[in-house]
Amino acid sequence: MAPVPQEGETVVQNNVGDATHRSKVTVIGSGNWGSVASKLIASNTLRLSSFHDEVRMWVYEETLPSGEKLTDVINKTNENVKYLPGIKLGKNVVADPDLGNAVKDSNMLVFVTPHQFMEGICKKLAGNIRADAEAISLVKGMEVKMEGPCMISSLISQELGINCSVLMGANIANEIALEMFSEATVGYRQNREVAERWVQLFYTPYFIVTAVQDVEGVELCGTLKNVVAIAAGFVDGLDMGNNTKAAIMRLGLREMKAFSKLLFPSVKDSTFFESCGVADLITTCLGGRNRKVAEAYARNGGKRSFDVLEAEMLQGQKLQGVSTASEVYEVLSHRGWLELFPLFSTVHEISSGLLPPSAIVEYSEKLPRSF
Repeated sequence: MAPVPQEGETVVQNNVGDATHRSKVTVIGSGNWGSVASKLIASNTLRLSSFHDEVRMWVYEETLPSGEKLTDVINKTNENVKYLPGIKLGKNVVADPDLGNAVKDSNMLVFVTPHQFMEGICKKLAGNIRADAEAISLVKGMEVKMEGPCMISSLISQELGINCSVLMGANIANEIALEMFSEATVGYRQNREVAERWVQLFYTPYFIVTAVQDVEGVELCGTLKNVVAIAAGFVDGLDMGNNTKAAIMRLGLREMKAFSKLLFPSVKDSTFFESCGVADLITTCLGGRNRKVAEAYARNGGKRSFDVLEAEMLQGQKLQGVSTASEVYEVLSHRGWLELFPLFSTVHEISSGLLPPSAIVEYSEKLPRSF
């Protein structure tokens, strides 16, 4: 098997596979990003002999306005008409509303659902997956438990007893669906061969994937940048201009790095210069749903809640930044770190209605000199 690239290196695809030990893939999630992930993966499983052609995609069943089931429409039209309209997923993508059936016989599990649903999904899967299964998480967010924060990759590993890598990057799903050039980062723990397998599964000429041995660093970048994007949306909603937004992004990157290294000292500085780091932060603060809804929140002076705006603006998709800001705030408060992270703290206080949106540029006065 070809070696995994080091940080910053590009992978060359490998077409050689053992047909007697072909991997079977299930994508757990079928929203906007889940559908795009299925499209990427399906194009590669057809081409690479080391994978079964069929890609199962678990769908949380919904009834469309037409009265039809979403799963039936996806399988009939080869298109997720609700979350990724106008894009063909690949004839080898099979939507399945039964979670247990969707993962049956699969040894490569791709998790891509809103993070607040992950614990329930894992509990349903426990004891119902192959013992040799490998997982990868595309989920942004964390669970905050009594004993402290738990990354989604750790939650998957603990609940299912399997290894879990992560994939994060500057990945606005609709652009990748249109096959615009993009990059992503796989974070892995120990097994370089497993990491290479994930790279092969996702890599296309328009979706360049590299691997780094830093699961926590990659995952925290993907998680925390949504908090910074909320701040960037506030700036846009208040028409504060590009200089202010750039300052917020710089301060946000600094807090992302500091928070990550306080929680996990093993996190590498170089990870923040991968696609999952500074690139994802930039694209999420320029586009994406978190910035968009935060802008609307600020334009309404904080008088309309994020829940209401999410329901109006996202057609069933979920925000991640507001809930992540709340979870981060809980960690900071519990550990006595609030003063060390004024941007993260202020984003939560604005989002929860404790401060007005204009406070986003006032927080810097609280910045400790020693930070």
